[in-house]
Amino acid sequence: MHTDEQSATLPPPTPLTLLASDGQTLAAQHWLPAGTPAALVVINPATAVKAAYYHRFARFLTTHGFAVLTYDYRGIGESRQGSLRPHRRMSKLDWGRYDCDAALAWAKQHYPTGPIHVVAHSIGGLLVGLARNNDCIVRCLTVGAQYAYWPDYDRQSRWSMWWRWHVLMPLLTLLLGYFPARRLGWHEDLPAAAAYEWAFRSAKLEKSYRRQRHGGADPLSHFDTLTGDILAISLTDDPFGTPAAIHRLLDYFRRSHRYHARITPASAGVEEIGHFAFFHERFRDSLWQDALRWLQWGRLPRPEVEERLPGR
Repeated sequence: MHTDEQSATLPPPTPLTLLASDGQTLAAQHWLPAGTPAALVVINPATAVKAAYYHRFARFLTTHGFAVLTYDYRGIGESRQGSLRPHRRMSKLDWGRYDCDAALAWAKQHYPTGPIHVVAHSIGGLLVGLARNNDCIVRCLTVGAQYAYWPDYDRQSRWSMWWRWHVLMPLLTLLLGYFPARRLGWHEDLPAAAAYEWAFRSAKLEKSYRRQRHGGADPLSHFDTLTGDILAISLTDDPFGTPAAIHRLLDYFRRSHRYHARITPASAGVEEIGHFAFFHERFRDSLWQDALRWLQWGRLPRPEVEERLPGR
């Protein structure tokens, strides 16, 4: 049966409410295939991007036998609860240690025999390292995953991006108490702390999160509990996901077998892909197939993939 026909026969996703360990509730959707799921895939969105952006990809995975959990971070999309001004302390660290952790905790509870995989876009790749429950992950696929340290931006776009994200964004956030990205046509609004984290990110996560520890806990301690394999896909025309940016994040996953695949738009038959288009449905028969083969069998998308062993 053609996958479009399969999609039409599948049930709609079931809305869920995830409960984070700090009491925050999050909107989520549970997608099921026609038969017994081969595995569960948790999808971590990019910064200021709603879970709905990934729903077509989630449906694609269900047509190939996967169950999928999609969800919105606190302050974003369906998880936003009114004005962001009173929630100015919501941070990207919270998205990892609480929100991603809540999604993985739900996955472990409802799919106790696994396997559990993660697809993580952009900042979503960092968040899996912050989540206490990441020890359940068998395979992780990241797309353009980095943490926006500005010297890593593509050289041709660096200064315009620096102006937008490291000058304009913190100034507007200071004036308004949140970053009005939606009004500017730049995805979803951001809580103040999340905007400032992006704007003032240091080269090392240790320095960026030092002041955000609570109860003496090290927010980076869970990177070493993730031992599943990681395939990091980057696109050669992505101004965020340069090799330097991808490697800066991958280096924190010391106990994982890590692969980095650098993909050109031409290899997918298009002129451009950038930071966001990987999840557009026009790549169902090309890029999405690479993602599918990794999630199904751990198969790499092409032979010239850079490999890093655990401990390196």
